[in-house]
Amino acid sequence: MSATIPFSTVKLDGLLDDFNIDILIVTSKHNIQYLLGGYYHFQFDYMEAIGISRYLPIFVYVKGALDKSVYIANRNEGDSIQNRTIDGCWLPAVVFGSSTSVEAMTLALKHIKTMATPALRIGVEASFLPLDAADVLRTELPHCQLVEAMRPLEKLRSIKTAGELEILREASERVVASMMEAASQTGLGQSKREIIDRLRQAELSRDMTFEYALVTMGTSLNRAPSHQRLKPGDIISLDSGGNYRGYIGDLCRMAVHGTPDSELVDLLAEIDLIQQAARAPIRAGLMGSEIYAAATEALARSPHGKQLQFVAHGMGIVSHEAPRLMATGPIPYPADDAHVPLEAGMVISIETTLPHSRRGFIKLEDTIAVTATGFQAFGDDARDWYRISA
Repeated sequence: MSATIPFSTVKLDGLLDDFNIDILIVTSKHNIQYLLGGYYHFQFDYMEAIGISRYLPIFVYVKGALDKSVYIANRNEGDSIQNRTIDGCWLPAVVFGSSTSVEAMTLALKHIKTMATPALRIGVEASFLPLDAADVLRTELPHCQLVEAMRPLEKLRSIKTAGELEILREASERVVASMMEAASQTGLGQSKREIIDRLRQAELSRDMTFEYALVTMGTSLNRAPSHQRLKPGDIISLDSGGNYRGYIGDLCRMAVHGTPDSELVDLLAEIDLIQQAARAPIRAGLMGSEIYAAATEALARSPHGKQLQFVAHGMGIVSHEAPRLMATGPIPYPADDAHVPLEAGMVISIETTLPHSRRGFIKLEDTIAVTATGFQAFGDDARDWYRISA
């Protein structure tokens, strides 16, 4: 194990102590990728189903004993593992042989049983553990207690390293550049589907994986792909998630066919005031709830404050990961980090939306990295109206 381990074992062990977990059984794609330093078997990048079951990689992590940890690999994974070994990247001990989720869990439990005490507390990711594999776990280790491990794992991921921050900066800049390229190629009569396809190609050309695009056009508030076509004077919102080296760039920018009138200029400026107010106090040590306090004060002063929608959430390998700052957003979850100080290395997406009944869907979304003394904004270009040539 001479290669650099991609995560802090000290921090992970401390988190497992906090949640009273002895052994982790990691089965989610995002946490496998994180704990193995970006590795995920290429054959299953897009689809995990195969044959009569599915690909289920498992990383067994033993608290305080990294040398006892093991990675359960698919039968066909040997070439990928070999390449990673040649490249000098860290991997735990590898056990090959699984081709189904049941086989993968059986191999993982065979390893765990070599260390088993009667009442181990095993951390699992319930949302990412197939029922057949969970049944094997309960049957083979009936005296062990299963503990939800989502929270300690997302807390581990929440503080980004300098390398991770650089990837997120690149992801953000490449998404914004891709959106502007797609806007520059847009003309009258083109459909949302055509615009999204151009955005996809722009992200692919920048070595990204296109994940999604939420696009509105004209006065419609519908953000799904459709055959709706651009008409003179229409506005367009481009909200896209592009994946770069495993990390998500997720931002929103605005375009308009022709020249924006004074009302559109004022509306986008109003949204930007909320964005700037929310990011202004950000620094390490700030309580996450204070971001909302700053935004709420700005909303109270805003002409459209009652219609504006403000959200702040963590970003990284997963969208809406820790820090989780609100429980009432579009994706409800416990606001576990609202009253916990922010730490340098956390990354937060800040977004303000105005679903305007006459003008359409107007939004800005920015990516903010917390620093010791303030913040850095990633991909902070093109925040004004992009003018589509008339």
